[in-house]
Amino acid sequence: MMKPEDFPADDLLKAALAARSHAHAPYSGFKVGAALRDAEGRVHAGCNVENSAFPQGQCAEATAIGVMVASGAKRIAEILVVADGPETVTPCGGCRQRLVEFADPMTPVHLAGPEGVRATVTLGELLPRAFGWRQVTPEAKPEDKP
Repeated sequence: MMKPEDFPADDLLKAALAARSHAHAPYSGFKVGAALRDAEGRVHAGCNVENSAFPQGQCAEATAIGVMVASGAKRIAEILVVADGPETVTPCGGCRQRLVEFADPMTPVHLAGPEGVRATVTLGELLPRAFGWRQVTPEAKPEDKP
């Protein structure tokens, strides 16, 4: 596991905390923020959005990915997820798969609480042997990847 101090992510934490403050979590009360740094260094943030029809909610990571794609970016260079509580929060399984679409196995994923980064892992550690673009289009070159 990487050490949090190896990857200062203050700007990502600030963006994720700001997004988290706007989370719509009336059912669980569990507010989450996420921030992504794209390949050009731009930061994109999102929060969780719950819905009374529970499967229709959206995770913070999915919101941040949507914001990133809407801005024209397609590659994630770094990820931060923040939530409050005694346990370190990681992206859910669905969001891990969403992140794999736009990031590489060595992409740093910072797991944070409101006080700062608690741990840093790679996306490959979170989702080893992920299904992705290589399985769908094995002849594609990395630059052809979405």
